Amino acid sequence: MNKIYSSAAEALKGVVKDGQMIAVGGFGLCGIPEALIQALADSGVKNLTCVSNNAGVDDFGLGKLLATRQIKKMIASYVGENKEFARQYLAGELELEFTPQGTLAEKLRAGGAGIPAFFTKTGVGTLVAEGKETRDFDGQTYLMERSLVPDLALVKADVADTSGNLRFNLTARNFNPAAATAGKICIVEVEKIVERGEMEPDDVHLPGIYVHRIVLNEHPEKRIEQRTVRGKQGA
Repeated sequence: MNKIYSSAAEALKGVVKDGQMIAVGGFGLCGIPEALIQALADSGVKNLTCVSNNAGVDDFGLGKLLATRQIKKMIASYVGENKEFARQYLAGELELEFTPQGTLAEKLRAGGAGIPAFFTKTGVGTLVAEGKETRDFDGQTYLMERSLVPDLALVKADVADTSGNLRFNLTARNFNPAAATAGKICIVEVEKIVERGEMEPDDVHLPGIYVHRIVLNEHPEKRIEQRTVRGKQGA
């Protein structure tokens, strides 16, 4: 089975539809699938529910999809740097399911593991708990959270082999593995593709059984959200 596609647009062809739930890996702008996000914007699909730690910045990452009004709902833990994200939410133009960061990660991990729900103390007694079941264990109250199983996962990795085995680079190994396992279909953007057998077993962070399509992006932009430069001493 050939998992390699010639472009991000080709990799998305036939699997993206209006109204889908799509998990997107990355943290801030670190480890986001830049080419796949752009191809998703270009596809014109709409009414998406996007699951991601945040929504990039105003003109990059998922911020591009907010600008084109292709996202109907965000399931995220951080608004942060994206002014349009905040504006749409405060104006009632965008649904937002605020989820604590660890809970969001566990929702994806559990979804990929086939666990439909789990209990956590995070959010008990706050707005996060509204409308959710609670249960006491050993004298402590816990909140039940439903897992996430998105229709599609868009993921960024450093290296893939032709079977789809993945290696992530440093902190880009954030939400990407969990998103990959949770998605019913997983499409991965990588900077390098090697032949089957070239990766050492201990270098494989995610086995290829989770990966359906791969696209090469050798030169991603890799923006930095905020660059802080310390002045020279004595200047």
